[in-house]
Amino acid sequence: MKWILLVLILLPLLGGLVMFILPVENSHRRNSYVMILCSIVSVCAIAVLIYTALNGASDDTMLTPIFGDNFSLALHVDGMSAVFVGIVAVLWPITDLYAFEYMKHDHAQNRFFAFFTMTYGVVLGIATSANLFTLYLFYELLTLCTLPLVMHEMDGVAKHAGFKYLVYSMSGAALAFISMMILANYGSLTFTPGGSLFPAMILGRKNLLYVGFLTGFFGFGVKAAIFPFHGWLPSAGVAPTPVTALLHAVAVVNAGIFAILRILYFGYGADFLSGSFAQYIMLAITSFTIVYGSTMALRMQHLKRRLAYSTVSNLSYMLLGAALCSGLGLTAAILHMLAHSILKIALFFCAGALLCRTEEMSSGVQEYVFQYTGYARKTPSIFAVFTIASLGLIGIPPLCGFTSKWAIGTAAVVNGTPLAIIGCAALAISAFLTGMYLLSLVKEAYFPPEDFDESHLKELTDPGFRMNTALWVCTILGLVLIFFMPLLQNILSAYTGGLI
Repeated sequence: MKWILLVLILLPLLGGLVMFILPVENSHRRNSYVMILCSIVSVCAIAVLIYTALNGASDDTMLTPIFGDNFSLALHVDGMSAVFVGIVAVLWPITDLYAFEYMKHDHAQNRFFAFFTMTYGVVLGIATSANLFTLYLFYELLTLCTLPLVMHEMDGVAKHAGFKYLVYSMSGAALAFISMMILANYGSLTFTPGGSLFPAMILGRKNLLYVGFLTGFFGFGVKAAIFPFHGWLPSAGVAPTPVTALLHAVAVVNAGIFAILRILYFGYGADFLSGSFAQYIMLAITSFTIVYGSTMALRMQHLKRRLAYSTVSNLSYMLLGAALCSGLGLTAAILHMLAHSILKIALFFCAGALLCRTEEMSSGVQEYVFQYTGYARKTPSIFAVFTIASLGLIGIPPLCGFTSKWAIGTAAVVNGTPLAIIGCAALAISAFLTGMYLLSLVKEAYFPPEDFDESHLKELTDPGFRMNTALWVCTILGLVLIFFMPLLQNILSAYTGGLI
């Protein structure tokens, strides 16, 4: 297991570095190299998942102590990391396939795919970290690897977005560092089911520890786009769509969620935080962010920004479930992480496909919702995928988004506190707003006015094979997931019950 975990991280990191040392100008060779490399990593990741399913959590793989055992580099796989590893391992090669077509006419492709591949290794490092120190180091490295991707175009807008992303991320990392040091003083940084605080050291220090947790919650919450630290996410939409798809659906934002779940259930402990002002602040801020994100998404006419604010809202769905400090809440949060990752990446793929296809039209690139009138007739594949993914994200039964949202609402009702009920109301409001901001585009595309002139769309077609394949693979994954959600919910419930 030790060597497989090292391969998961080192192979994409070193493979990306090779692309800087030995740049490949032939796009076919470069694409083959990237796909083979990422496929090997994904196969190894799936092997790790199978091992975990058959044998339970792995032993810690100690790489090296830095400042004693509490500050050491160590890797570990348990039920929590298995979910994150699984999401990344399945969606990353699909995104590579999509990126090959999306980036085929772009500049600096070697640089793009080098950092893109290295990011894969860093995310897997976060997923398999055995302690908060290791997670924190990979978390910082994630910012450094994704910054060049956000700034890929290297124009004024991209540089401003990159600077904003860097400032937000470094500020969040500073808060997370404070939280880590407080936890190290009163407990262990090793992830321990139920929490790693030393009981004898809690007495008389509860308020300090609550504040310590909140600094970590808001620090890691920057990448999870919690209000008011969400501003970088819509701005990062200037990056190429394969990047925004991973930023908003898989890598960066899920890393923020994952880190918060770790410090809540494996660091400070859900039982310790339950009923405290720290929990109340979590519940209040996540409920507000859910409604705020959906409201802003409805206001946005720029499609990628609309989807970005949708992500802001949906990330707080997960955090609301986690903030309930219960096994039911954590199970629901993990389920929605899985459902949202697949549905949202499909939506971003559709947005990127529209950008690609319209860029080749004489009328120029189209980026705004009102510009897509009648497009479904010319791009039936794109809008079929967009419609299915939209219905899933709204939470229409029996799609996977319904199961995860229902689980969060159920956990909130079972909790029964006023703030939990307010959170449940926020879910209902957000579901209504989600329907409005997603289905308005579907309506625009499928049902143009009777006098609509589509002569300017004569050059418009669906995307090529690779992009189209990525769209439909994600859609099929979302549909297949419908049948496995009850099983996954039962498995996760058995796992999360031991973390309280």
